Amino acid sequence: MKKGFTMIELIFVIVILGILAAVAIPRLAATRDDAKISKMATNIQTAKTELASYIVAQGVTSIHDANFSIASNVVADMVASDDASVSGNTVSFLNKDSDNGNAVCMTLQFDGTSLILANGSDSSSDICKGVQSLVSETNTSVRGQSVKY
Repeated sequence: MKKGFTMIELIFVIVILGILAAVAIPRLAATRDDAKISKMATNIQTAKTELASYIVAQGVTSIHDANFSIASNVVADMVASDDASVSGNTVSFLNKDSDNGNAVCMTLQFDGTSLILANGSDSSSDICKGVQSLVSETNTSVRGQSVKY
């Protein structure tokens, strides 16, 4: 008598593995998106706090005095990993995985007196929607000076 698996047994095992993979892969992709949303929302909140502290500590009063590329460690790290870009007085937080290339989820802009947090041009992707729903627009007072978001 020969020992081994029959062809039917092997086909059943392959079918069962295929069904398990079909169920598991979408759940893993959703977990990755949730992690990206949480990370981006946390980075935006931290950047707001760091930039507000920088503005008050350095006595920044004009747009030209603001140097966001060195003012925040979070912004510097995000720029280095292409998750954000700095242009003058504006920090744009990017969604690299969007269908539109590097779409802007949110922007943080300094107008000389206030930090203004606004939704970016990409409000259609699930990641940007998630980030926009998590990031709150609040006012913060640092050392008695009010910094508006």
